[in-house]
Amino acid sequence: MSAGKISYLTKSGADLKSVKVFLVFPLLLLTAACGQPRPISLVNYSHLDGLMETIQMNGKPVSIVHIYAEYPSYRWTDAGEEGIACVDDAARAAVVFLRGYELVGDSSQLSKAKSLLSFVLEMETEDGQFYNFIRGDHTINREGKTSVKSFGWWAGRAVWAMALGSRIMKNTDPAFAQALNDGVRRSLPNVERVLTTYGRTEDVKGFKTPKWLLYDSGADATSELLLGLIEFYRSTNDTLVADYIRKLADGLMMMQQGDEQTFPYGAHRSWQTLWHSWGNSQTHVLASAGSVLSDSVMIASAELEARGFYTRLLIGGMLKEWDFAEPHRKTEFEQIAYGFRPMTVGLLRLYDATHKELYLKMAGLAASWFFGNNVLGTAMYDTSTGRCYDGITDSTHLNRNSGAESTIEALYTLLEIEQYPEAMQYLNYRRGSTRLTDDELVGIFRSSTGDELELVIHVKTGTVDVRDHRSGE
Repeated sequence: MSAGKISYLTKSGADLKSVKVFLVFPLLLLTAACGQPRPISLVNYSHLDGLMETIQMNGKPVSIVHIYAEYPSYRWTDAGEEGIACVDDAARAAVVFLRGYELVGDSSQLSKAKSLLSFVLEMETEDGQFYNFIRGDHTINREGKTSVKSFGWWAGRAVWAMALGSRIMKNTDPAFAQALNDGVRRSLPNVERVLTTYGRTEDVKGFKTPKWLLYDSGADATSELLLGLIEFYRSTNDTLVADYIRKLADGLMMMQQGDEQTFPYGAHRSWQTLWHSWGNSQTHVLASAGSVLSDSVMIASAELEARGFYTRLLIGGMLKEWDFAEPHRKTEFEQIAYGFRPMTVGLLRLYDATHKELYLKMAGLAASWFFGNNVLGTAMYDTSTGRCYDGITDSTHLNRNSGAESTIEALYTLLEIEQYPEAMQYLNYRRGSTRLTDDELVGIFRSSTGDELELVIHVKTGTVDVRDHRSGE
């Protein structure tokens, strides 16, 4: 089966761009007029659409995404004093809808993206910073610590969505694309301000740490911002933006520790000495930036984390966080969709950068968490409703709520992985036993049809490969 890309028919009925192969699991099939089967996308927007609401801000219609939806009714639930909706979720949802249009030609998603981006623009201030939450009366929460005007997490996500929208809508809606372009431009002085400390470092518990990222050493939040700057550079070819990308990427790479054989095996720290799974998009960013800027060092850094650290997570089981300064401080739960999207999409972008099929297979194994490859053996994503459960609380408990973040992160993961048939083959694999010898650490994964894959780390060299055993072959 080819490892190339494929576009799938969406549930809205958008036309296929191209179909070279189709997969039996876990896609449903339709028979086209020509008699050829067509795969239907796993991406079901129904629940996300149900979380959205159109409101008025400054006399303009905009869309918001309600934050929480609780089991069993899955009706909207607000976030208490924080508010009912935020830029964080609106921006991420806009990214999903924009990619839905770009990857599978589903034009129905553009109007949703535009309405969400209109909300994002309303939350931007004249100095290019952002408020995050609105209250139930649709006024801006200007005081809350998760909403105060700033240039951090929600600003990074806003820049990502605006930059992607500006690039994608350039031809379909040039006036709105220009408004988004202007929104990104307003934010750039804040990036310059962050970079005034470029080159400065501090020692944090023995770890050399940059001071020119968001929150000084916030490689996690900075990676979300960088995804936007990369899109903006793709759209504008602005050499100043390219310089921002390189300098921020330098900070991300400084946060990388170890190698394929040495703890913590090439992982990128999230902040100070801590690694956490959620939002840790450094492999995604460095593979993408390295491709766009033809920078092999960035790609090599992304590969190191994938080969050294991601392989061990896939073999040994996912973690929530790990303090590398105190290795005994390792936490397994809670596990959430936002932890698996960065790994999965990062591996896909690594494949784009290197064309090494290893990364497609690893991406499929990472995304299989959504379909039952987890400690509970429970499918976290429901293709019939488009809901993704909010997380695995511990080894015996499932959080059956399905809020905006989990839903969006699941849809984004599946939307991206569906473009790669080779990766899709591994969504029904489950982690089984491990085997450790003097020469190899082996993780064994088995499919429901009896196929087996061995993910192999060669202990003495740190190199990685896979042994793919197909039943009946």
